[in-house]
Amino acid sequence: MSNSMIGRAAAATPPGAARQIRGLSDRAIAWIFVAPTIFLLLAVNIFPLIWTIRLSFTNFRANRPNAEVSWVGLSNYQRILTDPDIWRTMQATAHFLVWTLVFQVLIGFTLAWLINRKFKGNDLWTTIIVLPMMLSPAVVGNFWTFLYQPQIGLFNYVVAFFTGIDPTSFTMIGDVALAPWAIVIVDTWMWTPFVMLICLAGLRSIPDAIYEAAECDRASSWRQFWTITIPMTLPFLMLAVLFRGIENFKMFDLVVQLTGGGPGNTTTLTSIDLKREAFEKWRTGYSSAYAIILFVTVFGLASIYVKALNKVKER
Repeated sequence: MSNSMIGRAAAATPPGAARQIRGLSDRAIAWIFVAPTIFLLLAVNIFPLIWTIRLSFTNFRANRPNAEVSWVGLSNYQRILTDPDIWRTMQATAHFLVWTLVFQVLIGFTLAWLINRKFKGNDLWTTIIVLPMMLSPAVVGNFWTFLYQPQIGLFNYVVAFFTGIDPTSFTMIGDVALAPWAIVIVDTWMWTPFVMLICLAGLRSIPDAIYEAAECDRASSWRQFWTITIPMTLPFLMLAVLFRGIENFKMFDLVVQLTGGGPGNTTTLTSIDLKREAFEKWRTGYSSAYAIILFVTVFGLASIYVKALNKVKER
């Protein structure tokens, strides 16, 4: 059937076009098929980036498309880099980013190490642990908002059980000091399984012969852990940190569902602040400069980190 379809397609091809196709090299034919995809990627990614860079040097407002647009040069960038509110937002983002990475790496690696021991019920526990990352951030945000309620939420009663304090005496998402930790806890609960899976892949990639050779040399379990397990899983750990770092730097939906950036601006991350500048205050030129600064920050840090990761992999 396929041969007959090819035959019909060949018969329907004009002789001139057929001669031109036969004269093309394999590389040219490959480019003919790949070119539409490349053009689409450029249209979707590169053009908006160039347009955003252009807008960042203007005072353009999207809600006033007919208003006169003035060229302001580096004024938007200067205002952003000297705005104390922006730096407070950066600090809130850094707090969220650092602590989620620390907890997710420590807990994720520990869970991966335990599961790798292949005990009874291993597959069942792996499935249960992975469940949170399969849920939508909107579902997780609403679920934990209910858990954090001081009157009926389970979280306060669990804390009260272990500490003896009154469960109604504090509120995780309504307290200025506790709200940043509330979003850290939820993100850790949701995405630790992702780190665990990457670490588990690293642990299971280590050949058993290396451990057998270490046992023949009478190396202790602690010595094997620090000289074999950690060095050989370090590239996987660094890869997990890279993925989660990029995702958490642009975290938006989960925090909006939990706290909305409050109380006050305590949990207002850069992504939330950028959205407010662009679509609530309608300062499009200013928000474009804000977006470019965030892009350069993420791209620069990720590039440096990838170079360090490649050096670790080359050892």
